Amino acid sequence: MIRRVLALSAIAVTGVFPLFAEESTYGGLENREIKALSEEQVAGYLGGKGMGMALPGELNGYPGPMHVLELADSLELSSSQRAAVERAFEAMQSQAIALGKSIVAAETRLDAEFATGTIGPDQLQTTSEEIGLLQGQLRAVHLLAHLETKALLTDAQVEKYGELRGYNESEPSAAKHHGHGH
Repeated sequence: MIRRVLALSAIAVTGVFPLFAEESTYGGLENREIKALSEEQVAGYLGGKGMGMALPGELNGYPGPMHVLELADSLELSSSQRAAVERAFEAMQSQAIALGKSIVAAETRLDAEFATGTIGPDQLQTTSEEIGLLQGQLRAVHLLAHLETKALLTDAQVEKYGELRGYNESEPSAAKHHGHGH
């Protein structure tokens, strides 16, 4: 019995300790300018990119303005639809860039405060909440653009958009499911 316990203990120990000895998955990230953000994330924030923030809209039948404009000919947009989608995209882009700059600035400040050892609990709480609020506002800007864009399209265009984007055609879209008409 004791041998069995010792054997199992040895297996458990040799199976567990290598996990602790492995390199950190954060290795190399300490060289980033802003530790919490990759270069791609910074570029995305500063460029007003969606970065997946609008997936609940996009994948539930609410087309994004940028992709609608890319597919304008295939969707047979009218000139008034195209102009309205362009306005929605430009408004979204402008707001997203402004919010993205604020997020990058707040993350830079947070990183600098940790790097210099000047961060305290109150400042940590305030800056973390600021970043969270800004990220929520940014996500809302992207999702609102999807909501506005869908309202500019016909049901047939929304369906065609989903097909052109390669979404599962066997699943009913949110538009069909919820009876939204345009």
